[in-house]
Amino acid sequence: MKRYSSPSKIKAAVIGYGGQYSMGRQHLTEMQRAGMVPTAVVELDATRLALAPKDFPGIETYSSVDEMLAKSAANLITVITPHNTHSPLALKCLGAGRHCVLEKPMAITTAECDRMINFAKKKGLVVSTYHNRHWDGWIMKALEVVKSGALGDVVRVDLHMGGHGKPGNYWRSSKSISGGILYDWGVHLLEYALQIIDSEITEVSGYAWEGFWAKHPEHPYPHDANEDEAQLLVRFKSAQRINLMLSSVDANTKPGFMEIVGTKGTHWIDWGHYQTTQAQSNGEKQIYQGKNPPSESHRFYENIAAHLTKGKALVITGEWARRPIHILDLGVQSAKQGKALRAKYH
Repeated sequence: MKRYSSPSKIKAAVIGYGGQYSMGRQHLTEMQRAGMVPTAVVELDATRLALAPKDFPGIETYSSVDEMLAKSAANLITVITPHNTHSPLALKCLGAGRHCVLEKPMAITTAECDRMINFAKKKGLVVSTYHNRHWDGWIMKALEVVKSGALGDVVRVDLHMGGHGKPGNYWRSSKSISGGILYDWGVHLLEYALQIIDSEITEVSGYAWEGFWAKHPEHPYPHDANEDEAQLLVRFKSAQRINLMLSSVDANTKPGFMEIVGTKGTHWIDWGHYQTTQAQSNGEKQIYQGKNPPSESHRFYENIAAHLTKGKALVITGEWARRPIHILDLGVQSAKQGKALRAKYH
């Protein structure tokens, strides 16, 4: 793979600008902070596209990906578009000889991930996914606690998020576009848990409840609605497991969003705070509470730049980003078939 002499030789582009959370601006800003040069933006909405030169004077603007690939010297392209478009856009960028980063999730299906990974290897290019939350303070603290031995052997990781409310009026409420209720925060939660459990996935069982919010008169996708609630259980060769639950019909969700259960203790996380509870030999409990350290999401693009210039190991490889997608893909299929499904590897 070609190496660049410095991060300034990496010309960064984004496909998708503005919209929810202003993610295009965020990506280019982080790339710039890592030493890369914001070079081009592709955006279908003319109003949003017009914002880019105000944020990054002199940046190239395009209304189509094909035009940008034909005219721009951008060599690292980040795709910030609806989930079902990630794979075709990445394959187009890779085919044009450009390194590619995908907003999470990497894709909707395992097959899509495999095509991108294999094509990138064939072309000698990077394909990665923007798992900037890999460096969130709460998971870094949790890893510190686990590695210290305070929890003993990890038995399971429980993940949950949600509430009771009608899904929003945007494409993330469409199952065919987004992948389903598990494909937003569920991807982050699984990526956290896969840092804790380092073992081969053996099978996934999925469960789903559908049809409640789809009947709401204002639902934007009544015939293509996300699940109201979905759950999956991941089994590992080590006998450890992950439980994941996301719901839009739970009026009394549990506090926190992640709990790591070990043979000697349990570590509970609720955004800025954590609680570690250790069992004592006398039957009592020792409880430690504290604030999680700040997140270090800037390390994602710093790592990309270091990989492309100095050959430093890529943290979020295509294979790493594939793991949560494979779990979600199997979970969705399992829920439909009513049985556990075995994991598949390259």
